[in-house]
Amino acid sequence: MKIFAYFVFGLAVLLIAINAWMLDFNNLFQGDSMVGLIGIVASLCAIVIMLIFVVSKKIQDKTNS
Repeated sequence: MKIFAYFVFGLAVLLIAINAWMLDFNNLFQGDSMVGLIGIVASLCAIVIMLIFVVSKKIQDKTNS
């Protein structure tokens, strides 16, 4: 399960890079830039969820042993 979490983490970082490529800093809230911002925020949420998952698994392993 840890491999899956790190795979999702890597995929989210890759999606952040792809969506950052779409940003137009002159018009951040219009057109493709808005799609890029939404994608970056969604990827950051996925990273936070996976980090919480990894930490909770470590805590579960410590309490079970």
